[in-house]
Amino acid sequence: MKSIRPYNTFKIDHQVSEIYVIESIDQLRELCKEHPNPIIIGGGSNVLFVQDVERPVFIIDLKGIEVVHEGETWNEVRIAAGEDWHEVVMWSIDQGLGGIENLSLIPGKCGAAPMQNIGAYGTELADVLINVGCMDKQIGALFHMGKEACKLGYRDSIFKQEAKDQYVITSITIRLTKEKHHNVNVSYGDIKSVLKQKGITQPSIKDVSDAIIAIRSTKLPDPLEIPNAGSFFKNPIISIENYNQLKLDHPELPSYPVTDTHCKVPAGWLIDRCGWKGVMIGDVGVHSKQALVLVNHGSKNGQDIINLSRQIQKKVADIYNIDLVPEVNVIGS
Repeated sequence: MKSIRPYNTFKIDHQVSEIYVIESIDQLRELCKEHPNPIIIGGGSNVLFVQDVERPVFIIDLKGIEVVHEGETWNEVRIAAGEDWHEVVMWSIDQGLGGIENLSLIPGKCGAAPMQNIGAYGTELADVLINVGCMDKQIGALFHMGKEACKLGYRDSIFKQEAKDQYVITSITIRLTKEKHHNVNVSYGDIKSVLKQKGITQPSIKDVSDAIIAIRSTKLPDPLEIPNAGSFFKNPIISIENYNQLKLDHPELPSYPVTDTHCKVPAGWLIDRCGWKGVMIGDVGVHSKQALVLVNHGSKNGQDIINLSRQIQKKVADIYNIDLVPEVNVIGS
């Protein structure tokens, strides 16, 4: 058995049967023949092991970035699943290519991006995704799944639902805009105020990225310093009718529009108002600056994180009648 601690940002110390670092498609195909039911992870930044698991873990470390199609106003870029997401964002900005600058400083590898349909500051992967390269674990066949087939939703996709554990993501292809054709998005969160402080009125994609990096750096703990998996819960989406009813008792309750009938309520705000921000229970707790982030100060057991999350869920449900759903992929439960 091997410890998974070096390969997950929570630094949980459960055991798995074997660990393989996958650096080529041929290696992946051969290992899938030997081990038909592996656990697939990339950077380990969105997973929580809660017990020892007698299954092998494949760490996807496939590399490569290639422009596969060039248009007049955009480039289509294929990125191997093992590339670091933030480094790809920095690469795109250096190339003058826009569309993912709002997703700066999101931890993890590119293969995890479509699984979660990663998103931040008014942008989602779905806004730029063309297709996802996949390998069928059972037969070793490679194919590309178009965006529509991926069924991307809010922190959701076919890879977390009906196709869970069926495919290994090997690459993503995204469409990025060329200079003079960027649609810079500064409408969400604190971006405008940060740009205003810098005296920037016509921001470039790099200006937007720099602003988001500054914002995230002040709010979110570095996993290398305080082990965590980023946002632990999804922001709940509720009906506007339900929201209006809740406002009668909680007039300060914030929301963001999603559709004509539903809105999003910030989970961090709910957790904070329930008194959980900065609370420690044993060696785990809620981050003091961002209540959406659960942190590990020394626990080796992922069950400690789960127990804390369940207490938070119960408190939010009791006070607001809203169910919080984990964003983190729990393994071993």
